[in-house]
Amino acid sequence: MSSTDQPALQHTLKKRHLSMIAIAGVIGAGLFVGSGVAIQETGPGVLISYALAGVVVILVMRMLGEMSAASPETGSFSSYADKAIGRWAGFSIGWLYAWFWIIVLGIEATAGALIMNRWVPGVPQWTWALILMIVLTLTNIISVKSFGEFEFWFASIKVVAIIAFLGMGVVAICGWMPGVEAPGMTNLTGHGGFLPNGTGAMLAAVLVVVFSFFGAEIATIAAGESANPLEAVRAAVKSVVWRILIFYIGSIAVVVTLLPWDSASVALSPYVAVMDSYGIPAAGNIMDVVVLTSVLSCLNSGLYTASRMIFSLAGRGDAPKALSRIEKTGVPMRAVLVSTIVGFLTVGMNYLSPDKVFLFLVNSSG
Repeated sequence: MSSTDQPALQHTLKKRHLSMIAIAGVIGAGLFVGSGVAIQETGPGVLISYALAGVVVILVMRMLGEMSAASPETGSFSSYADKAIGRWAGFSIGWLYAWFWIIVLGIEATAGALIMNRWVPGVPQWTWALILMIVLTLTNIISVKSFGEFEFWFASIKVVAIIAFLGMGVVAICGWMPGVEAPGMTNLTGHGGFLPNGTGAMLAAVLVVVFSFFGAEIATIAAGESANPLEAVRAAVKSVVWRILIFYIGSIAVVVTLLPWDSASVALSPYVAVMDSYGIPAAGNIMDVVVLTSVLSCLNSGLYTASRMIFSLAGRGDAPKALSRIEKTGVPMRAVLVSTIVGFLTVGMNYLSPDKVFLFLVNSSG
């Protein structure tokens, strides 16, 4: 077979896919659950922490967007580092990034299994982890278009949930929601002030917040399989600004305005706490659905991202050459399967020690 007959990556991702992939990367379980930690440590001033981290992300994404539009490559920043700084840089960045997502697969499979086990306790946690891993592995193996479609709909659910949350938040803050008293500035300036723990805590929270923004860069990796990379990347990068302003800063502003920052319920799950204050029945179950969607989205995009980075590394000679093989479907199936190894090992860990596996994986990903 001549080199021209070799299967290649399919350029079937559309503009709407890439935009939603970028959104899905930013809106994760870290926003819905993890933001409570940042609020608890910083107080209402966490809004400044999110703004500072947001500025960094916007600058990085605009720079990365320019490079991706000029040279759309599956290896994205790893490939650019390889060319501009040296092979050692491309190798280090590529493998560290791939390993991060490989570990995240295990974390997300465990998080999803925990939620499913709460709903259907008769089915063991490890079984749910196995089912989630198999379904999303198949999604990534079938075609890149199936990955894009899954991600599009997962992201759409998250966007609708955030918009609904923001809409109800504005209504409650303005005092238009029956049974909910308008808080005014009480929660922003009371309870120790806007920065109750000082500017040091606000700056330290930036490190926690930056982790929540992880995933925005996935759009530049997916650009290599986009039908029109220049236009798609441009739209995805531009949307980063309003996503950060609306989804992150806007929703966190609703939380710290409606509830005291030092409330125990805010630390546990700020979004559930706010919905409870609205008097919405089964607020915890509603948020479980949204978080499960976020988990599935992260599992889906994490597997895609890890496999494409490993595929790129293999193509540059920084991973076994066999991992650069592309199937007739246009998918680097071997790279996908290698990326799932830790995820499937996690299934076994869920069987052996379901109570400790999540904490272990979170710590190891650091």
